[in-house]
Amino acid sequence: MKTALDLLKAYTDNARNPAAAGALFADDGVLELPTIKVHVTGPAGVEGLLTGLLKRVPDFRFKEFRAFIDTPDKAFAEYSVEALVPDTGKVYRQTYAGVLIAENGKIKLLREALDTAAAAAAFKKD
Repeated sequence: MKTALDLLKAYTDNARNPAAAGALFADDGVLELPTIKVHVTGPAGVEGLLTGLLKRVPDFRFKEFRAFIDTPDKAFAEYSVEALVPDTGKVYRQTYAGVLIAENGKIKLLREALDTAAAAAAFKKD
């Protein structure tokens, strides 16, 4: 059975494959980014969110994964992204902080925090 850290690493590795990333979540699993008011549930919700993100940022991919907490059912890590936003011509530079709670080998909750000012600047048309 996958540990919480295994699941978090698999999620970040598969962000460019929305169906694979979504399949890591329990049917009632939640991905939320409270600072930007995003809350989706289940594999289909996660897949839809990532599909929409990749339409806006085609080169979106996580890198520089650094784990800080690693227990069988909880993990915490930071991971970054740096990708062009074609609509604005700006580069989206962001470090995410994610806490994951696992249950029965699936993601029950992934809560991510990010710098909202950096996101707003990258997605805002001048």
